[in-house]
Parts: sequence; C-alpha cells; structure tokens
Amino acid sequence: MLISTLSNGRSITASPQVEPRVPWWSFTKTVLAATALTLVRDGRLALDAALPEAAYTLRQLLRHEAGLADYGELPEYHAAVANHEPAWPADEMMQRLDGHRLRYSPGAGWRYSNVGFMLVARLIERAADLPLEETLRQQALAPLGISAVRFATERADLNGAYLGNSLNYDPGWVYHGLLTGPVSQAALFLDRLLAGELLPANLLQEMQATRTLGGPMAGRPWVTPGYALGLMRGTIEGGLTLAGHTGCGPGSVVAVYRCAVGETAACCAVFSTGSDEGSVEARAVQEIREALEVVR
Repeated sequence: MLISTLSNGRSITASPQVEPRVPWWSFTKTVLAATALTLVRDGRLALDAALPEAAYTLRQLLRHEAGLADYGELPEYHAAVANHEPAWPADEMMQRLDGHRLRYSPGAGWRYSNVGFMLVARLIERAADLPLEETLRQQALAPLGISAVRFATERADLNGAYLGNSLNYDPGWVYHGLLTGPVSQAALFLDRLLAGELLPANLLQEMQATRTLGGPMAGRPWVTPGYALGLMRGTIEGGLTLAGHTGCGPGSVVAVYRCAVGETAACCAVFSTGSDEGSVEARAVQEIREALEVVR
C-alpha cells in the first residue's frame, strides 16, 4: 500500500526517494473536471449551455446526470479486458453500447458514466485546440505545481511493481484517458485544487455542488454518499465531509480525498493492489482523521 498524507498543505508522510508511478484510474475524472472548469473560467466552455448536437450540458456530464450509459454494463467488455484484448476503437464501443441513446432525460436521474467523461475529454480538446494531455498540463497540472504525471497510452506504460493485475492491460480501455503518477502528486493536486489555488471561488463552489446518492454503503465509509462535478463527495461517520475520488481497475485501487474543518485541512492519497475499494477508502479516512487530530 502506498500512502501520501498532507496536513494544511504540508506532507507528513515520508516518501521514497524515487516514487513509483501508479494508475490514477477514475481520479483522472477529477483532473478532467478541474481542467474543464478552467476553460469555463476562461470563457471557452459554458457549464449550463446545451452542447452542440446534444440535449445535455457540461455540468450534467461532469455530475453523471446527462442520461448516458456506461460500457461497464457490457459483459463483452469485461470478457475482453479479462482476456487482455486490445481496446476497441471508441466508435466500436459506442456502437456496441448504443452509447448515443439517452437512458433518461438529462438532469432527471443519475448514472455513473465513463462515456460521459470521454465526451468531456473531447470537449476539452476542442475548446483548447490542443491535445488532451497538453491541455491538462497547461490548464491544471502545471499551475498547481504537478509535473510527474502523464497519460498511459500503451501497455508498457503500466509496467511496475505496484500494478498487480494491471500488467498487460491496455489503457485504451479507459476511454477518457488514464493518468499515471506518484500518489504524492495525486494528494498534492487535490489539496491545492480544493484549497482554491486553481479556480475562482464561484467555480470551486460549483465544482463541489453535490447530488446526494442515498444512504450508508455496505463495506464503505460513506454515511451520505454523493457526486459533485468530477468529485465523489459525501459525509462519513462523525459528520466529516470528504471530497475527492476513488478509482479502480484490473488489480489495483486508488482513493484520493480531502477534508477541511475550519482552518484545518487534511488530504490523503492511498494506492493498493487488489480490488477492495472499501478498505482503501477506509485507510484514507483513517489518515485524514489522524492528521486532523494532530493539528487540533
């Protein structure tokens, strides 16, 4: 298990001299959302205008409210990944899924959709007129001092001792893109983002506007789970509110969360091999609680 914890922006975890690069899985969504919101800030995207040739908005894509399905629903997708097959071209995936057909009216429901974030990635590229990785670097990563992060584009990019069954996995299966980097960079990115170092206050508030998604989740720390704009956000036992994202893929899980109480903030990124999201989230919660107690 790899852990990086920050207390009021300062690292309190001893990092190895050379940190391993790990897949950020769906924490990539948080980076995509932050980047999209910088383009809203710059007047190149709009949160609530209907998108060209679509019935939904950027806000609805970012909060999984656009009515789109997810390729994780396809049994043949899981079979192909398990067999280490090459990723399908995006057009083929959409055809197999009937992915352009809305499953509900935008804004009228909620359904986690990697397809939605694939469309967000395309919007970012179009608005910036740059490749996605370069746009993320210019708009979000570099301004927050994050330099050791890059996209995995081929199987060799996922070689490493901490990847579990991710070896021989085609990162093309993550259609919105798969960022990789040290856990310390994930914690630093989230901490600085939610501390207000990238977005103006109004957009940071919009990013954290949360749709509540029911009650306690078995085996997970959430009491009131929810989803904001590219952020999993909800309360845990004791009334603390956490924001960040959990991600999982073949062989590993990552959880990156931040909690602010008054003038005190703690942020933690945890990466582990295996598939138990609950235990990885629980370790992040433990680290955050301990960091908050030390400061108090």
